[in-house]
Amino acid sequence: MSSNIKKIAVLVSGGGTNLQAIIDAEKSGIIKSGKVSLVISNKSDAYALTRAANAGIETKVILKKDFEDRAAFEDCIIDTIDSHGIDIIVLAGFMVILSEKFTSHFADRILNVHPALIPSFCGEGFYGLKVHEAALAKGVKVTGATVHFVNEIPDGGKIIMQKAVEVLDGDTPEVLQKRVMEQAEWIILPRAIEKVCSEY
Repeated sequence: MSSNIKKIAVLVSGGGTNLQAIIDAEKSGIIKSGKVSLVISNKSDAYALTRAANAGIETKVILKKDFEDRAAFEDCIIDTIDSHGIDIIVLAGFMVILSEKFTSHFADRILNVHPALIPSFCGEGFYGLKVHEAALAKGVKVTGATVHFVNEIPDGGKIIMQKAVEVLDGDTPEVLQKRVMEQAEWIILPRAIEKVCSEY
């Protein structure tokens, strides 16, 4: 691996559809300045681990219940990332709010994708289907996705990339979630990763 290729760690909790989009983008050459070299999950049964294994990527499961407190749990993740020489961290459906200690340790090196156009429908409590339920309840005609740097404020870091997606009559939260993933998240997350890796 040439020295200018950045090492990426992806943190996951679930099915890993965004991880798959990243793996596919690496294969197709959309991501060429970085390589996923580690996938960390806080759930031992996350299907994302299978996706990583199928792509030949090293995986590590770190369970919160194995530690006396959240700080020790986070310290283990930090140590694992540091010991692997990781440059960039991507949160891909990682259902853990990270402390300021964690985010400041990796300042401007953690990316997250949020399924709305920040500053709409974001912050604490806005994740997964809840975001799309809120968008539909508000009656917005346009939603989308945002890739941003992660800091100590949930969804509060600097925006890297956004893409709008139309809300259609008759949308359910599930239908809208799928459209936002396909038309925005899976497109801008790999592009944002490439941008950050190439500029890092």
